[in-house]
Amino acid sequence: MASLITCPHCGKRPTEEFSIRGDASIRRPDANASEKVWFDYVFIRDNPMGRHLEYWQHASGCRRWLIVERDTVTHAVHSVRDAADVISGEKA
Repeated sequence: MASLITCPHCGKRPTEEFSIRGDASIRRPDANASEKVWFDYVFIRDNPMGRHLEYWQHASGCRRWLIVERDTVTHAVHSVRDAADVISGEKA
């Protein structure tokens, strides 16, 4: 059976309907940050083990951007939130 993600808008859906887009815990530096800070932001990424926040898009559904807390070892999904809600005031 396929893994499932519970979209806050569409309910439980197979992961094949979603596109993963990367680390949701990284914060964009200030515009006047040093070159090193910008280099690290653009090119340097960790490969975490365990629970991790990721951006996913429900590409074959509501097309909303979501923040999914997923275990990178077991692939278990622990939480799913609409990214717009997180950006507008909640903390990721």
